[in-house]
Amino acid sequence: MRAAVLTEPGAPLAVVDLEDPTPTAGEVLLQVDACGICGSDLHAADVLPLPGLVMGHELCGTVVDVGPGVEGWAPGDRAAVLSLATCGTCAACLTGRVRKCATAQMVGIERPGGYAELTTMPARDLHRLPDAVDARLGALVEPLAVALHTVQRAEIGIGDNALVLGGGPIGAAVALWLRQAGAHEVIVSDPVAHRRELSLAVGATAVIDPVAEDVASAAAARCGGAPPKHVIECVGLPGLIQHAADVAPVDGIVTVAGVCMAPDQVVPFTMMAKELDVRFAFYYTRPEFDAVIDLLARGRVDVEPLVTDEIGLDQLPDTFEALKRPSEQCKVLITP
Repeated sequence: MRAAVLTEPGAPLAVVDLEDPTPTAGEVLLQVDACGICGSDLHAADVLPLPGLVMGHELCGTVVDVGPGVEGWAPGDRAAVLSLATCGTCAACLTGRVRKCATAQMVGIERPGGYAELTTMPARDLHRLPDAVDARLGALVEPLAVALHTVQRAEIGIGDNALVLGGGPIGAAVALWLRQAGAHEVIVSDPVAHRRELSLAVGATAVIDPVAEDVASAAAARCGGAPPKHVIECVGLPGLIQHAADVAPVDGIVTVAGVCMAPDQVVPFTMMAKELDVRFAFYYTRPEFDAVIDLLARGRVDVEPLVTDEIGLDQLPDTFEALKRPSEQCKVLITP
């Protein structure tokens, strides 16, 4: 099979030929139908000393073969894949809180992922895709579940106002779920015009260019003069948590979803003086993952605007590097 692999930290991916994987007990062999490029992959590729690693955790595929002991799955079945390979037996797994599984392996980091034509995954971590959810939508299930979990963690109340920092894939999806959750004003701040337009297309009620406007003042103006109660950070770069604290109101709620893998600095007194509630959101639960699939199948949400490009494996190394720089892209899908 062909796959795109890490070479060395900070260097471009390389497309290589690898031996086809074979499913072991409890695993299935998947043909990767589509896989999204995640911002966390871009960050991780610059620091991970894992040459030969196949990244990619936002994937869906079609079952090609099943390993010993697998029941309920057969060749031709279609599935979206959890981004964690779980044990399936611990208390966290049994209650759907997959991120809390003590032995979980991160797909695309601790085991091969979806930047390839084929991959193996534990059968228990596949979630069946109905016919109404095509490969484009199937590859969006994972990031949409991340965004849904973020909104759940933020505990949005009906009529609450929210400011989202970052209009990339997660930020735009957070805007979508905020509106679904009953938020009144959903304001997205992003310096890229295309991302601001995309955020409006999926549910934001207003957008801010942080280069041209003071974010806190502009957000308050769009909420009738009172600053939004919620600030949700969806960028994941140094300085953004402090920025979120700076623009948050007294007694506000800051929810951090951006994955920052670099050292950062904050001024705790900013948060203390405002008595901010600062919380973090990471991954999702199985019920949230299933809820996304169900809502997509029912046509309850329009997420097509999130996909701004589709590429093949040969285009991945150059596209991957380009996405590390400021870009108008939102979600780029690989169709191996």
